[in-house]
Amino acid sequence: MSGAHVLLLAGTAEAAELATRLHQRDVRVTASFAGRTRGTRELPCAVRVGGFGGVHGLVAALHDGGFDLLVDATHPFAARMPHHAAAAAETAGVPRLRVLRPPWRAGAGDRWDDVEDLAGAARRLTEVGARRVLLTVGRYDLEAFTGLPGGDGIRFVVRSIEVPEPLPLAGATVVTARGPFAVEGELRLLAEHGIDTLVTKNSGADATAAKLTAAREAGVRVVMVRRPEPPPGPRVETVDEALDWVARGGEAHQTVV
Repeated sequence: MSGAHVLLLAGTAEAAELATRLHQRDVRVTASFAGRTRGTRELPCAVRVGGFGGVHGLVAALHDGGFDLLVDATHPFAARMPHHAAAAAETAGVPRLRVLRPPWRAGAGDRWDDVEDLAGAARRLTEVGARRVLLTVGRYDLEAFTGLPGGDGIRFVVRSIEVPEPLPLAGATVVTARGPFAVEGELRLLAEHGIDTLVTKNSGADATAAKLTAAREAGVRVVMVRRPEPPPGPRVETVDEALDWVARGGEAHQTVV
């Protein structure tokens, strides 16, 4: 395993597993969290919390920390950080890898409406006449669903890890929960609130995939928001592949298109 010092942009299950396995292999790693969600999981390595101050700040952090490799294992819907990481790594001359789990894909029996973004998801709700909607898009992305044309009859149930403060959707029901979730529990949630439409981002996470199975079994429509386009560069889907990349000292041996 490489003797490099790795800066790991964390916040996902893959990042936590990667940090643990790198530590077990005596690789020096520092995990960085954006700090948007309280109660970040404990890791057996150095941890920093907070932003870098843009590309220039990240370049400085790479130089000042003596980092040899940069692994971006942030959320698939982290829109800015992957691009900042790509630009900073290029400027600093540090090899970079994006760890990006595969997206969910619709199967037989699924009723999915694929949309470009959250604004598109909101429009689709009025287009299909949704009335009882479960939002699992995260507490920072609820504004897109306010003031929908003809949306006065829509009742929202918002599920998030933490209570949205403030809650922009008047009259919405808030359910706080953290995955992993089971299909049985997801079916109960859909039935309890009479959900006819689920809105979610295509994160591809195993821990939250049960809601899609439950939606299929319950005949619930799914409005699926596509991921933002990642920057070009070496990209892998699994922790094992990321470990191999680190072991090769950052050799760009695989790119997932």
